[in-house]
Amino acid sequence: MDDTVIVIMLKNKNTGFLEKELESLDLTENVEYIVNIFAVDEEEGRKLHIKLSTERDVEDWEYSAIYDYYDTDCFNGIAEVIDADDDYNPVWEVIIDYSDDTALLEEKVAEILAVHKKEIEDVFETIKDKESEYTNGEQ
Repeated sequence: MDDTVIVIMLKNKNTGFLEKELESLDLTENVEYIVNIFAVDEEEGRKLHIKLSTERDVEDWEYSAIYDYYDTDCFNGIAEVIDADDDYNPVWEVIIDYSDDTALLEEKVAEILAVHKKEIEDVFETIKDKESEYTNGEQ
């Protein structure tokens, strides 16, 4: 599998502008789930924000079903999850402490992507026969 290089930029907390490149990560799996990734200097230190979504566009009924069944507790002990921006597809924003150790950061991001992939696959499996519950039988 080919590596994908992900560039991490420092985002200004006040302006929202990307200010400078911090580093690049070489990731091999599950990068299709990343919507964007950036670092922010917070009062408690630099944090890495990773916005995750589905690997494909979802139907309207799936949008609600995915949020209903996606368990953000899957990230307990790994990362903090906050509400993400509204988007066409479901999005979760995952936050971890930033590290200048590139190998450690790659390992943490890879772990987050693997956890997210398993959870989203489980959700898709769970909701596959639930369309009528979300469309009131209208198809």
